[in-house]
Amino acid sequence: MNKDSMILVKSTWNDQQTFRTLPISENCPYVECIWDPEQKVFVVISKVTKVALHMLPKLDDNGDPMPTKTKRPNGRMIKEEKKSIETFQEYYIEDMDAIKYIIKLMCINSEEFDITPFITTK
Repeated sequence: MNKDSMILVKSTWNDQQTFRTLPISENCPYVECIWDPEQKVFVVISKVTKVALHMLPKLDDNGDPMPTKTKRPNGRMIKEEKKSIETFQEYYIEDMDAIKYIIKLMCINSEEFDITPFITTK
């Protein structure tokens, strides 16, 4: 991967200001990366796929989620079922030095884009 693979942009995640990276070349091995300000983790989403089990809403004949009569232990009011689906491989990076190094390696605008306001703990 070379430095012109991605670009840093401002973004929103769960109603909070953040930053993410977007691919700007075909040879970029990642779909995107995003800083999760709530969890304080940098999520790197690879183009590599894997099959994983996920709980998904159980749908009726119209394609609508089926409601439950009572709240489930996870707080949801819809029926769910475990399904095997293909997803992108994700990596969660917590070490700030590693995050800064990765951004420097892959983002064309890493020198101009200041991530400090987004990563500073309040």
